[in-house]
Amino acid sequence: MGEFIDIKTLDKAQTFRGYLAVPASGKGPGLVLGQEIFGVNANMRAVADLYAEEGYVVLVPDLFWRMERDVDLGYTEQDFAKAIGFFQRLDLDLAVDDISASFAKLNTLHQVEGDQFGFVGFCMGGKLAYLTATRTKAACSVGFYGMGIENYLDEVDNIRGRLVLHFAENDAYCDAQARAKISSALKGQKSSEIYVYPNVDHAFARAGSDHFDKPAALMAHERTIAALKREIGPNFNLSDLWDEHVKHEFDTRDVPATMATMVAEPYVNHIPTMTGGVGSKQLSRFYQHHFVHGNPPDMKLIPLSRTVGALQIVDEFIMCFTHTTEIDWMLPNVAPTGKYVEIPMLGVVRFRGDKLYHEHIYWDQASLLVQVGLLDPTGLPVAGVITAQKLLDEALPSNTLMDNWKNSETL
Repeated sequence: MGEFIDIKTLDKAQTFRGYLAVPASGKGPGLVLGQEIFGVNANMRAVADLYAEEGYVVLVPDLFWRMERDVDLGYTEQDFAKAIGFFQRLDLDLAVDDISASFAKLNTLHQVEGDQFGFVGFCMGGKLAYLTATRTKAACSVGFYGMGIENYLDEVDNIRGRLVLHFAENDAYCDAQARAKISSALKGQKSSEIYVYPNVDHAFARAGSDHFDKPAALMAHERTIAALKREIGPNFNLSDLWDEHVKHEFDTRDVPATMATMVAEPYVNHIPTMTGGVGSKQLSRFYQHHFVHGNPPDMKLIPLSRTVGALQIVDEFIMCFTHTTEIDWMLPNVAPTGKYVEIPMLGVVRFRGDKLYHEHIYWDQASLLVQVGLLDPTGLPVAGVITAQKLLDEALPSNTLMDNWKNSETL
């Protein structure tokens, strides 16, 4: 997706390279990405591409150029030893200058919107995120498992923008004692956020790492995007984007238009039946042959609530339909029963930039099976249409499936 470009030093005397990734829209707020100790390698370029998909114009400067240009290391023992050598010899003051020069470069690019910039750094870049917050005019600085921040806490009063620090509970490079010092120093900083992710280790957010932990990485990424959006944007109307997607799914029933609302490689997972698809090819096939054109003609959604976050929406609704067609995604291999159905549903919908990235759709499959006559609820802790009706009318009785409920009446 990206390309390497030249960056001038602050004194304009020399140049160094940086990897530039631009959103599909061609524009967005400027973001500098701080490398790990392995250089601007394939992993860092992939991370830049990811943040570009989130809507940022991303620049990853080569911070080792004064020692060796174009460092691009892997993760072998030999590579790690070489990377540690670079890290130990890095002049942090000059590295921060190069980050400032990278902000200046972003300011000259026509693709960059606004004059407020963000910084996100990993490992060595995580340490530099703190120094970027204290020594530059960055509007938002985010650090992942930075090492040695506790040695620079005398600069804490110089923080100008928002600072977000992600730490791993089991990280020996930044142990509990170091984290306690950092937390104590930042306690009075209202624009600072610190998160510790339990039972994970250093590099938990690097895909492919031995310590990669997907839940922690997802949570840290969401918090990072939320902080960046708060300070520098981009700001999209996620509610409108979701409504547009749903319109093409259920009203116009237009598969190409549905796919056009999504990122290049999206995925959908209907949790109870594990239907959907991963990637554009499989998801388009799913929509074309098993979803958009196969839903009953009277299918409709009754919205109940919508929660809009920084990069995702949670929708609560009731789905209503008459089972007059075979619904592959919801009742696979079940012939139409002609039964009328109402079921509560929940959708967790995540976006990257202005495109939909994934849908996680939940519903009570037992309630559905009861309503179409495939499950006898007698003696089972399941119910039918009443689960949807009670969402609309909370006055309906509670605890009707609990035989022990009557025993507590006199207690």
